[in-house]
Amino acid sequence: MEISKAEMSSAAAAASGNAQSQELMGAEILVKSLQAENVQYIWGYPGGAVLYIYDALYKQDTMQHVLVRHEQAAVHAADGYARATGDVGVALVTSGPGLTNAVTGIATAYMDSIPMVIISGQVPTPAIGLDAFQECDTVGITRPIVKHNFLVKDVRDLAETMKKAFHIARTGRPGPVVVDIPKDVSFKKTAYHGYPQTLEMRSYNPVKKGHGGQIRKALQLLLTAKRPYIYTGGGVLLGNACNELRTLVDMLGYPVTNTLMGLGAYPASDPKFLGMLGMHGTIEANNAMQNCDVLLAVGARFDDRVIGNPKHFAQNDRKIIHVDIDPSSISKRVKVDVPIVGDVKDVLTELINMIRETNTRADAGALAQWWKQIETWRGRDCLAYDRDNTSVIKPQYVVETLWNMTKDADTYVTSDVGQHQMWAAQYYRFDEPRRWINSGGLGTMGVGIPYAMGIKLAKPQSEVFCITGEGSVQMNIQELATCLQYNTPIKICALNNRYLGMVRQWQEIEYSGRYSHSYMDSLPNFVKLAEAYGHVGMLIERPQDVEPALREARKLKDRTVFMDFRTDPTENVFPMVQAGKGITEMLLGSEDL
Repeated sequence: MEISKAEMSSAAAAASGNAQSQELMGAEILVKSLQAENVQYIWGYPGGAVLYIYDALYKQDTMQHVLVRHEQAAVHAADGYARATGDVGVALVTSGPGLTNAVTGIATAYMDSIPMVIISGQVPTPAIGLDAFQECDTVGITRPIVKHNFLVKDVRDLAETMKKAFHIARTGRPGPVVVDIPKDVSFKKTAYHGYPQTLEMRSYNPVKKGHGGQIRKALQLLLTAKRPYIYTGGGVLLGNACNELRTLVDMLGYPVTNTLMGLGAYPASDPKFLGMLGMHGTIEANNAMQNCDVLLAVGARFDDRVIGNPKHFAQNDRKIIHVDIDPSSISKRVKVDVPIVGDVKDVLTELINMIRETNTRADAGALAQWWKQIETWRGRDCLAYDRDNTSVIKPQYVVETLWNMTKDADTYVTSDVGQHQMWAAQYYRFDEPRRWINSGGLGTMGVGIPYAMGIKLAKPQSEVFCITGEGSVQMNIQELATCLQYNTPIKICALNNRYLGMVRQWQEIEYSGRYSHSYMDSLPNFVKLAEAYGHVGMLIERPQDVEPALREARKLKDRTVFMDFRTDPTENVFPMVQAGKGITEMLLGSEDL
């Protein structure tokens, strides 16, 4: 059965449930379900259990399937697409090892609350539980790392299951949903009456509107504060509430900080932004967090990388307002005074309206004193490094140079995980939301290239840079083949210090310099490797060559470029809060070691 662009003119009718009944295979129903959800891209890898699905994909031309080289990369690419666009990312894998290879990608999306639907093949229903070839317990394996999962045992349930999967993935606190489809379900036929228009799920009704009384309590605390602070996380981006956050901060004139996952929610170039807070946050951001008297937390979860030791955080008395769509995140690690469960966009909108309606204003004198204290902290440039060094490339300089060159361009930056990730977060000053794409919660190495691929397909006119390290980049470097096949010309900046840098840094500080298996011996020639994959490779070894290399790479708009920057292997990420310490107990440089 052909499912073509011409047929999409009647997709609205199909979605409304008014389409004429048809006898369709499960795989065809799946494709129609994806079309009704306006899916444009699917990242995947075929196998025996999903061949009927791949056959149905072959017969349509409204969605592009992207053949990756490893299932982990399929999920990461769909994840990157979702982070950059706000749409639900879709990945397709086969049973057994296809699913287990995807687990890291699913867990990565789960930890960062990314809306995704992962479709996995399964052995035929009569074979489930019999140790059939390429069988695994998909539901059991993924249960701890998904928002929900389904095993579809009856083809008649497939369309409704897909409707539920997309609804669950994108509403409330977003997250990945796995739909496991046995092979016989994909080839059995049933009457198809159209994709469901409405959905009733008695057990799933996330709260959207915040409690008005709680919002009024929050307003009272905010307007009587002497040392207020606004702390926001990835929930502001996921909730598309950046405009509301910016309006609120500008109305109040209060200092604001973002978590690693929240960067870009408030412009980094605005003086009210104190920088990222937490383990590698700025002095001013961390000290304000510890010394404020009223804290407004929005779409953030007070995780261990943000507040360090909860006992240290609790030493100073403060009133905490916490706004989050997920009630389980509130008072999970830190007891709060005014909990507000609701969609952050709706809650901030109501808070802004209340401020406009009241005549009460913050204490201008106290706020001026608070800002004076903050400027004193800010006076110590905690992100200073040796900018005058002409003998070795400082990794911070690469990121700072990239930012200076692209800050006025339509640019997205992905990263892998490690020192390079922190330097990217510290020195690339994000002014717009959804431009910084990285793995925060799980800290997954190998995401950088797949993220960049997914973004480049979604945003073909934008510049997409992947900041990575020589360790992380090798975990999914096979996707350079995918970049060539699907024409996704990304720019890769490898900060190559010949070490697993963050591991080496901890070994230097915490383990008396015993560098156990953190040095990268036998590295490939990345220039030749990039060329072998059909791309452009560059080796950059001198500071004076950094800017020319980046300029040349940007000129090559239609080519993927791998830039191997040989950086200082001794450089550490500072500031740094050691494990078990409080966020104001920072190491600011090698002099503190």
